[in-house]
Formats: sequence, structure tokens, C-alpha cells
Amino acid sequence: MPAGPPGCVNDSSLPTCYDESSGHLAVIIIPSLLALSTVLVVALIFYSLYKNQNRVQRSVTHFINAQQSVSTIETCGHTPKFRTALGPWEIPEDCVLGEVKFWQKGRYGPICKDGTNQPEAKEFVGWVQFHATVCKHDNVVRMLCCQTKRLPMYMVLEACSPGNLLHFLWTLRNRNSNTADPFSEMSVFLVAKQVAAGLDYLMSNHRLVHGDVAARNVLIGPGLSARMSGLGLAFSGRRVYSALKHRAAEVPLKWKAPERVLVQLSIDRSDVWSFGILLYELITLGSPPYPELEPLDVLPKLQGSYRMERPENCGVPLYDLMRYCWMWSFKDRPTFSSIIKLLESSIHRAATEAICVPEVMDMWEYNRQAGLL
Repeated sequence: MPAGPPGCVNDSSLPTCYDESSGHLAVIIIPSLLALSTVLVVALIFYSLYKNQNRVQRSVTHFINAQQSVSTIETCGHTPKFRTALGPWEIPEDCVLGEVKFWQKGRYGPICKDGTNQPEAKEFVGWVQFHATVCKHDNVVRMLCCQTKRLPMYMVLEACSPGNLLHFLWTLRNRNSNTADPFSEMSVFLVAKQVAAGLDYLMSNHRLVHGDVAARNVLIGPGLSARMSGLGLAFSGRRVYSALKHRAAEVPLKWKAPERVLVQLSIDRSDVWSFGILLYELITLGSPPYPELEPLDVLPKLQGSYRMERPENCGVPLYDLMRYCWMWSFKDRPTFSSIIKLLESSIHRAATEAICVPEVMDMWEYNRQAGLL
């Protein structure tokens, strides 16, 4: 019988040959599978490491962005534009304010901002930027300096004495008329002309409607110098409409022009209507307008051609100007530049004796009649 291949004795050993061949195949395949498995495991490890590295990188990036965001908040959202614009106004970092006296609480102050509320911080920086850009007229309150590079932030406005015009008018009531500097109808003309000049500047130079013209928003200084303040609505008018609508709702009805009440339209001639109310406040030493009417009754009466009567101590030219400001159609009202000319042409006819109002102002009654309660 011919010899078979090595390791095979006869046909009956064929299975043994297959077993031996299988053994050779196992020797070859198993190491290959082990190698392939090792490669796959290593690949999975590298893939996992790659994913983890990306995750870590994203986390680091997020952390850096968050830190930059906090840094931005802590520096009041400064961009190079803000720093350039506000640079001349910033108090040096090694300087601090001493003997600070809070005069009154405004929309933003005297609040020390001790958090990192980014929207609020950006709004405050915008408010400061607004003053730096707009308040450059003798009859508009000026900003003296600010601090927006670190917390707490603040803005310093010039002080005026005696200060708030409405409060000043109340101090003139029940006073001896033989004072050295009597507040007369001519004084009303002088103050009114300055207020009109400030409002004319806001509209002519910046296309801004003040929105809340009233004695409470005028600062009076030495020699009856007057400056418009309370520019919150003018600032809001440059932002979203909803914010302006919200702020406009804070203005008492008795100072609002009809179009502001009816269709929420606020234009420069709406300020003219309110200026007429301010004239009434001046000549009455701070009386509330329409004292005989409830706030909600004013508009229906105005629609019926009702207007306030000429106050005591008020001459005809001044009252005619009030009525001119209170024309129902805003198109028929004068501009502030025209008002300035009218005041200049009529001041020689103004009385020079002190305005006499014997009643001392009752604050609760004032708030009730003015619609502030």
C-alpha cells in the first residue's frame, strides 16, 4: 500500500489528518483573532480617549467663555467702543468718592450692584453712555463722572440747590412777599424759557422726546437756573417699544397729552402739551393740574373742549401760551423753538411782584389730586 503523507498510516487515519489540519488552522486563526481583537480594543481606547479629549476641550472652552462672560459683566459689558466713549468720564481706579450723600432714590440708585447680572449691567452702562452723549446742554442735567470698570458701578450727576423744582415751589408758599428775591410771573418766564431750551435741544440735536415733562423733573439752581432731568423715558425710547410702553404707563394721566392716552403716540408736540401743564405748576407754586377732576375724568372733559381756567397771578400772555400748548391736535401746537420766541417777546409784560399762594401744600391731598396715589 503506498505510503501516505507523513502522519497518516491508512485511510482510517483521515480524520486524524483533519484533526491535525484543524490544529494547524487553530494555531494560525487564534493568534490572528487575538491580534485583531487587540487592535480593536486599542482603537476603541484611542477613540474613547479622543472623545474624552473633545469633551474636555469643549468643557474648557465653555469654562473660558463663562469666565470671559463674568469678566465682561464685572467690567460692565465694556467693549472698546464703550471704553473709548466713557474713558474721559471714568474716575481713576485709585480714587474713591468721599462724603457721599444720597439725595434721593432714582431708577438705578442708590443701589450698590454686588452681583453679575449681565442684562442689568449692560443697561446701566447704556444709561451712562446715554448721559455722556446727550447731556451736553446748559439746560439739561450733566454727568460729572462715572465708575463702570468694576463693581459697584455708579454715575455722578451735578447737584443743584435748592434742587427739585416742585419742592422748591412748595417752599415759596405762605412766605413773606417782601423777600429779597421774589418769585414772580417774570420768574416763571425765565424758568420756562430754560426748560423749553433744554427740550428743544433734546429734539433738535438728538431727536429725543422727553416723555415726562413736569416740575418734578426739573432741577433748579442758583439764580433760578433750570435743567431738565428725569430722562428715563427718553432713554427707553431708543430701545424696544414694550419697554417704552411700560415706562410711559408710569407718567401720571394729568400730565399726558390726549394722543398719548388714546393711541400711545409720544412725539415732541406731546411734550409741548405737558410743558403747558408745567407752566400751570409754576404760576400756582406747585398746585396739581385739574384739581377739581379725578384723573380718569380728565380725558372725556378735554374731548369736550374743556381746559383749565386762568390761574390767579397769571397774566393773559402766559395763559394764552398755556392754551396754545393745549390744542387738541398736536399739529396745531407750537414747537419749542416757537415757544422760546413767544416767551422772549412777552416777558416785558410779566408781573414782577411775588406770587402769593397762602396755602401750605398738603402732601396727601396733592398726591390724591395729582393721581399719584
